[in-house]
Amino acid sequence: MRDAIGREINYLRVSLTDRCNLRCRYCMPPEGVVPKAHRDILSYEELLRVLRVAARAGITRIRLTGGEPLVRKEVVAFVGELRRALPGLTDLAMTTNAVRLAPVAQELKRQGLDRVNISLDTLRPERFAAITGRAELPAVLRGIDAALAAGLHPVKLNVVAIRGFNDDEFADLARLTLDRPLHVRFIELMPLGPAGEGGKGQPFGLGQAGGFISGAAVRNIIARELGPLAPAGSPGGSGPAKYYRAAGAQGTLGFITPLSEHFCGACNRLRLSADGQLEPCLAAIVQFDLRGPLRAGAGDEELLAVFAAAVAAKPRRHHMEEADERWRQMSRIGG
Repeated sequence: MRDAIGREINYLRVSLTDRCNLRCRYCMPPEGVVPKAHRDILSYEELLRVLRVAARAGITRIRLTGGEPLVRKEVVAFVGELRRALPGLTDLAMTTNAVRLAPVAQELKRQGLDRVNISLDTLRPERFAAITGRAELPAVLRGIDAALAAGLHPVKLNVVAIRGFNDDEFADLARLTLDRPLHVRFIELMPLGPAGEGGKGQPFGLGQAGGFISGAAVRNIIARELGPLAPAGSPGGSGPAKYYRAAGAQGTLGFITPLSEHFCGACNRLRLSADGQLEPCLAAIVQFDLRGPLRAGAGDEELLAVFAAAVAAKPRRHHMEEADERWRQMSRIGG
């Protein structure tokens, strides 16, 4: 599939659930959000049908997200069903907070999951509890170890960079790449959900004067501690990060800059929400309903037409700097 400006769209991020076992403060309010009713969420059977159609449309890479995908029952078995249903997939990945990862990492690999991205904004237990609302850092660290042991490579750690909250830990997080093949990516804080109240860089309850810090500034902070960072190739995947490597490091450092250096010109993805809405952009307001036609008995050609419409509507670039109250919580989009 190619969109109106010639970008090849071959990557689909699939939200399996809108529920999460953490309450990250830039993602959702502390009390959480009202979950979708069970009947509103696509069943695994419906997901397999949609994803078969997606493969026909040209999707070759799939990432399972949430919410938190590992809170959905039978998700490990679904990974195996998906891999068997779509043998032509070149990449099947998952983004997880890793709280529940350690016990299932080996089986996820056996069922056909290629790799994981793990959210980790701090290495300090008290800060982890402050940002997530849960004292689960030990479980996350066990999940990282289990992912490495299971061979879910490359294991990428996603760090939301927040001025006044974790900017004194950037170098410590970067040091995780020195002795193990971990790939730590620093992501600019995006004005979506609670983090978007008032626009880019505004506080969202952590007490700082403004949370936004650019990827270039993060890189400079790390270089002052670890020394010069050399450009490096991607460890795997087709994401927007620009990668560097500290001297002698086993892993890499990635910088994802949706605001300071937007990368929309190379975007290759669509998003499918847990309730069956196809979204052409993370910051898009427009959605294309797949659940309705699917449950009304639509044939594959009708569902393919929905994919085509979403691709045709893909914007040239996002406009996150123009915060809009209609944007949904990040927890419902899947990042």
